[in-house]
Amino acid sequence: MTHDLALTLGFSLVIQAAFFVVAATLRTDKVTDLSYGLTFVVLAMILFGQAREPRWPATALAVMVVAWGVRLAAYLLYRILHIQRDPRFDGIREHPLKFAQFWFFQGVAVWVIMLPTIVWFARAGTGRTWSVWMTGGALIWLAGLIIETIADIQKYRAKSLAGRRSRWMSSGLWRYSRHPNYFGELLCWWGLFVFVLPDLGWWVVMGLAGPLAITGLLLFGTGIPTLEKSAQAKWGADPDYLAYRRRTSRLILWWPKR
Repeated sequence: MTHDLALTLGFSLVIQAAFFVVAATLRTDKVTDLSYGLTFVVLAMILFGQAREPRWPATALAVMVVAWGVRLAAYLLYRILHIQRDPRFDGIREHPLKFAQFWFFQGVAVWVIMLPTIVWFARAGTGRTWSVWMTGGALIWLAGLIIETIADIQKYRAKSLAGRRSRWMSSGLWRYSRHPNYFGELLCWWGLFVFVLPDLGWWVVMGLAGPLAITGLLLFGTGIPTLEKSAQAKWGADPDYLAYRRRTSRLILWWPKR
């Protein structure tokens, strides 16, 4: 167990360090989010590669993590190539120490979020047989991936239209949630936790840190609060935006209030 925990943490930090050197040298934002998704992919492949005679559950778990990471990395890379600059790093990318802190904490965050998967593989999860829990977890993950993908596509297409960048997103899934992409992301990681839950044993507390970490980041950290603050600064004086906020669920997909 200790070996797998140390190995995956080390790889996560090394990957971030490599991308940091590129980003800091070129002062570019084009690899920042790319490294986030790809780190999940690399860790999943390392864990799967160490498995001895992996059965279907191990293959399915690795595929789910890889699919999520590849989708996210590809989407974020495509987006940053079009917008060129990520305003989140204004005033940070110019200061190497501050910039390095971001990459360090991103590496730790990836590792913590991956803990359910890391612990499962470390506990010889490759020898497990398929269970009802795995079916339920996989379905929750699939629902989350579909929701997150659709939400991202809808927002990107809407914002690409002339004049739409200056307006908030309120159509499609965004009519039922102010942050449906984050709702889908949380479903993905809670689904993976459900997938491995019965096999974690006494390590379930450590495994639970994964979905709780991503939930905390999105609900109270760099996710929703940051976007809501930005939206309030842009449209807080617009009655239509305020009406949208009042009638629309903050996270969970739900019918708008009358």
